[in-house]
Amino acid sequence: MSKITSIEGRVLFNSRGSKTIEVDVKSDNKFLGRVCAPSGASVGKYEATSFPNGGPEESLKILTHNSQKFIGLDSSDLKTIHETLKSLDNSNNYSVIGGALAFAVTIASMESASKSLEQPLFKTLSTDSEFKCPFPLGNILGGGAHAGPGTPDIQEILICATGSKTIEDAIETNLAVHKELRKVLEKEDPNFTNGRGDEGGWAPKLENQKALEVSAKACENLGFTLG
Repeated sequence: MSKITSIEGRVLFNSRGSKTIEVDVKSDNKFLGRVCAPSGASVGKYEATSFPNGGPEESLKILTHNSQKFIGLDSSDLKTIHETLKSLDNSNNYSVIGGALAFAVTIASMESASKSLEQPLFKTLSTDSEFKCPFPLGNILGGGAHAGPGTPDIQEILICATGSKTIEDAIETNLAVHKELRKVLEKEDPNFTNGRGDEGGWAPKLENQKALEVSAKACENLGFTLG
């Protein structure tokens, strides 16, 4: 059982160039867990609040002021870590400390614990499960808040190569369809500029139905079956 011996954070910039928070949790003075909190471009009305009023800087201030409350906790004890976070925030959506801070502290603690146990994070999170690699989802076409005006309302069109035998084959399939879709879009729209959304999916000026059709065509061109 490893004990948290230090916890600290910092404000940095995410892949969109927006500020977020990163947290370091160290157990037994040597096992470091480090997590940078993500934050979506579009936020659901029931989603946890990423940051309190004052932004990431306010979350960092709260963490710094309350860091001693985490010192001595078992870094693998999710329940106690969660209870400690909730003692700082009695809201139902983390509006006081920010969901980003809660996420970063939790996962950094578990990563630190995993290193102390000399095992991968997924084994620490579930000790009595059988494990296998999941099929990766590939983002091939984007719209909505990820891609801007004129693009489809659908934020992400994803593919999943469920017939693949290995994780490597599944990744190669996703990449192949992504490349093929570019060719389909260039034929469909001579003015297509190869623009992409936030997460790498192509961002064409198409209606929703047409976006689905060209995505299906890219799959079918390579001999893949939908469904």
